[in-house]
Amino acid sequence: MGVMNVGVLSLYRTSIGKKVIMAVTGLIGIGYVVMHMYGNLKAFLGMEYFNHYAEGLRELGAPIFGHSHLLWIARLVLIGAVVLHTWAAWSLYQEAERARSTKYVKHVKLQANPAALYMRVGGVILFVFIILHLMHFTWGIPGVHPDFRWDDAYHNVVAGFKSYFYLPAIFYVVAMVALGFHLYHGAWSMFQTLGLNNHTYTQPLRLLSLALAIVIAGGFALVPLAIMFGIIS
Repeated sequence: MGVMNVGVLSLYRTSIGKKVIMAVTGLIGIGYVVMHMYGNLKAFLGMEYFNHYAEGLRELGAPIFGHSHLLWIARLVLIGAVVLHTWAAWSLYQEAERARSTKYVKHVKLQANPAALYMRVGGVILFVFIILHLMHFTWGIPGVHPDFRWDDAYHNVVAGFKSYFYLPAIFYVVAMVALGFHLYHGAWSMFQTLGLNNHTYTQPLRLLSLALAIVIAGGFALVPLAIMFGIIS
């Protein structure tokens, strides 16, 4: 029994354990971005509706939970998932590098798709984006956001994306392209890790991963694009 417990506790050190960690934390991340994207699209319903939604997030779980308590619990879970996801990805990358006994002058990637090839680069872009996004719309850092108002989320979104000749909006859209690639490859890898893929479900799961990436990344990109083209103002 003791040996079994040690084996379970040390599972996270193995490649399989790290892939499971990436799959589970990735699933948490997908759940978060789906809800976040759905919330962002409420900007199309106008200032009053969007601000009411933004304030409502702070009252989630009331009266059992206090003001912003459940929101902070969700944030802490998400932060933990991001940290574990990043650690597992970096650890697996280092293992793969150490496993290469021969370095080839010309490295040819076979059976690879763009999502897989740019996964790590996209991960770095997304990490930078998350930090800037928090500085922009959550913390309201002066200089990053030109006119942040704690009680007007709608204004913060519109003014933030319009600022600096729409550069924040453009970078946001670029980051969403990276997110789309990351989601496609990540969702497909998650299905493989959890053993859901086989000859019958391989193609449908690939299509599901692609659809998930397009819907989520496209949904996020709609708001900054709408602001750039004057649909939301």
